[in-house]
Amino acid sequence: MTTMAEETDVRRHELAGFLRSRRERITPEQVGLPRGRRRRTPGLRREEVAQLSAVGVTWYTWLEQARDIQVSPQVLDALARALLLDAGERAHLFALAGAADPAPGTPCPTVTPGLRQLLDQLEPVPACIQNSRYDILAHNRTYGRLLCDLDAVPPADRNSLWLTFTNDDWRAAVTDLPEVNRAMAAKFRAAMAEHLAEPAWKALLARLEAASPEFREIWARHEVLTQGGRTKVIRNALVGPLHLEHTNLWLGPAAGPRLVTYVPLDDASRAGLEKLQELALTG
Repeated sequence: MTTMAEETDVRRHELAGFLRSRRERITPEQVGLPRGRRRRTPGLRREEVAQLSAVGVTWYTWLEQARDIQVSPQVLDALARALLLDAGERAHLFALAGAADPAPGTPCPTVTPGLRQLLDQLEPVPACIQNSRYDILAHNRTYGRLLCDLDAVPPADRNSLWLTFTNDDWRAAVTDLPEVNRAMAAKFRAAMAEHLAEPAWKALLARLEAASPEFREIWARHEVLTQGGRTKVIRNALVGPLHLEHTNLWLGPAAGPRLVTYVPLDDASRAGLEKLQELALTG
């Protein structure tokens, strides 16, 4: 039987590992710091995270060492911002620390105001920003009506891998569903190789396996694919079939966030997207 003390100890070590993994993925340039000539540490140094979060270096070091120290929600908020955590990662940080998020609706730092403006300016081309776990971090109005009514989907479910295996509207819009699902699962497996110990990835995998026999069967094949663009035909429920070119534009390292666009391949598809944009604006 697990005691409360043992559970707390596990949480501290999970928190320490999570902070360390997030720190190591960020380059100094991403947060406006000079790289310097003798940098051996992958990502940021501990003192740099402490500086960005306005906390003591010793205190932050103790946190990564899983010491038994108290962490306020305000400090967790500062760490989340310094480490550029997306919404799912931020929620995970507060869950591990056993603290209530003082600003649960805080926009993801990965999605800057400039990127949000870019999403809007790409209209009527559907576009979104995803991380390597397929979480949809932001999207424009046309994308929000492309495969389903995304605004009606709970934020925790706005993950294209989850939707393609569980959401009836999304699945109905995908013309080659078996091929798409197989490819997405294979890409997820390839991306997960670098995140095997991370609870957020393990939680999504467990959720998919519990919810979808189709996913379980595909996952058991151990297939892997790398990310890439392709032509897609989407059966939109509002405007009919759309012939689109799916493209990924990486916003950082290849395993990080990406801008996903769906460019029309013919005049009929462009007209359909323009109509979809009008419906999104008025709906």
